[in-house]
Amino acid sequence: MKNIGLFYGSDTGNTEVIAGLIQNRIGSDQVDLFDMYDCRTTDLLKYDHLIIGLSTWHDGQLVSAFDDIEDELKELDFTGKTIALFGLGDQFGYADYFIDGVGIVGEIIQKNGGKIVVNWPIRDYDFENSKADLGNGNFLGLALDEDNQDNMTDERIDEWLPLVLEAFGRT
Repeated sequence: MKNIGLFYGSDTGNTEVIAGLIQNRIGSDQVDLFDMYDCRTTDLLKYDHLIIGLSTWHDGQLVSAFDDIEDELKELDFTGKTIALFGLGDQFGYADYFIDGVGIVGEIIQKNGGKIVVNWPIRDYDFENSKADLGNGNFLGLALDEDNQDNMTDERIDEWLPLVLEAFGRT
């Protein structure tokens, strides 16, 4: 088994594409990639280092794959797990719920003992509200907007990923 588990939920395919990019940048020999539809929630517990990606739907709802397992996630013990989060959202069309999924899942993980690493600066985003907003100028994880700022995605991933790997002790 590889050292990092990368789990994602994607209804439109955008998060799946980003997850694949992240896996390729780290190295597919170092990362196991999972669509949450195709695995069990307990698969998350097989890894000490996790990257979790998801989008937010409509008025702050979790993407289907995570919405379906939210109650199961609340039962998992993430103690000893180091986790980096990334989320996709539309900061203009859904400005009141931008990357809420990161905040929702992140809260569950933290309540259940997980350590979330690599907060992401809020600068360069224009949104009204987010459950991922830590209130200190940072999001709980990487924020990507493929609807309005897809031209910034590669640069953001390139800045975020080395910080994640450092937090995982993989420099």
